[in-house]
Amino acid sequence: MKQVGIAELKSHLSRYLRAVRSGQSIAVMDRDTLVAHIVPVCTPAKLRLRKPAIGAPPLNRVPIPKPLRINVDVVELLLEERQRHR
Repeated sequence: MKQVGIAELKSHLSRYLRAVRSGQSIAVMDRDTLVAHIVPVCTPAKLRLRKPAIGAPPLNRVPIPKPLRINVDVVELLLEERQRHR
């Protein structure tokens, strides 16, 4: 893996992006500290569209489930979850 400093990367970004496009990975360094990896993007899977099954209702006719009737404070749960990650 090629290593490059931030200033060098900024000066020659196009060259490094061409290298990444060709399959190389680049480690970005801030002095002696690794701060990022630039890696090639994996080829995404192609999206395949298919027709609905025979007899399936049209999307505007699919029944929506009724809301759950639970006694939970969603904001309190969210704050609790965020506090755990600190």
